[in-house]
Amino acid sequence: MSGLVGVLIPVKAFNEAKGRLASVVAADMRAELVRNMAATVIAAAAPLPVTVVCDDDEVDVWARSVGASVLRVHEPGLNHAVEAGVAALAAAGVERVLIAHADLPRATRLDHCTTTEGITLVPDRHLDGTPVIVVPSSAGFRFAYGPGSYAAHVAEAERLGLPWRSLHDPDLAFDVDDPDDLKGLADLVGTRGFQPMD
Repeated sequence: MSGLVGVLIPVKAFNEAKGRLASVVAADMRAELVRNMAATVIAAAAPLPVTVVCDDDEVDVWARSVGASVLRVHEPGLNHAVEAGVAALAAAGVERVLIAHADLPRATRLDHCTTTEGITLVPDRHLDGTPVIVVPSSAGFRFAYGPGSYAAHVAEAERLGLPWRSLHDPDLAFDVDDPDDLKGLADLVGTRGFQPMD
């Protein structure tokens, strides 16, 4: 795959993701929720090519079934997965990489994040996380996902001396981490609907 922009979506094993929701969502429904959110993000990436980075066989098969390329990693950790993905896309000729988290249930499009040169940071609604980042693949950007990642990524953009912008998008700023985030998302848990555990 070569071209100006590629989308990289790290996806954790469906049966291991979103452990903080375990108190309110049964394991099988949590896996379904994670899969549906990831499908939403992949659909929002169109018409840009998508690569899913993962370390799980089920995710690998699923991602290929929905038209994404797959990059397998063998070391744990989100930062490692993203760094490996960006390096692989750079080697394939991709000049700019849009990294999107897989838990953005309101995502409808991603291409508007790529309209300027340099680095684009999309903060979450708490101005803490960074659900979407666009970086030049050759910039050597050091990813720092986890608590306070938005501030860390701003500092990294400034360290590199590249032009950067903060793009506030309410749909992309809404990610799902805690039980309160599930309100209004029943349609993402299939036709059975969302049934919180007692």
